[in-house]
Amino acid sequence: MDPAAAQQFAMRAQMQQQQMAAYHMQTHHLAQQHQAQLRLFWQQQMAEIDTAADFKNHQLPLARIKKIMKSDEDVRMISSEAPVLFAKACEMFILELTLRSWIHSEENKRRTLQRNDIAAAITKTDIFDFLVDIVPRDDFKEEGMNAPRPGGGGGVGPGGPVGALGAGPGGDAAAQQQA
Repeated sequence: MDPAAAQQFAMRAQMQQQQMAAYHMQTHHLAQQHQAQLRLFWQQQMAEIDTAADFKNHQLPLARIKKIMKSDEDVRMISSEAPVLFAKACEMFILELTLRSWIHSEENKRRTLQRNDIAAAITKTDIFDFLVDIVPRDDFKEEGMNAPRPGGGGGVGPGGPVGALGAGPGGDAAAQQQA
């Protein structure tokens, strides 16, 4: 190889290394932002719970929750508090899954939440493993589906992951309405 070609080859290799380093820095920064969103979500959820005087306002219908609870033939009586707690737990579950799904849609530079975003969030997060067999896996064609779970992917709770989502994750009311 002549010296000019060798120098050109070395310059290309150096440029590729620089591009890879920039890509890894950007990816790491996004992962940190997503973890920050998850932490903020749980901080806001805990603050909401701490300041709530009553739980009379519900996002989910208590009668429907009670009906689902009674579908188990072993359940005979249900206290009035139980459906309220289930409603809050379901609301928090839906909010976190939505935020994790929204993060996936943003990673793919979209502003519309799609079914495959939800499937990706389930696949990437340990705590959602119980849903893996329920959510269809045939449609997984996007990149990033086989990515490792950051930090084990778990971490639900006060010290763990996401945003009291006013207009929706990322603040996009239109995308939330479409979902």
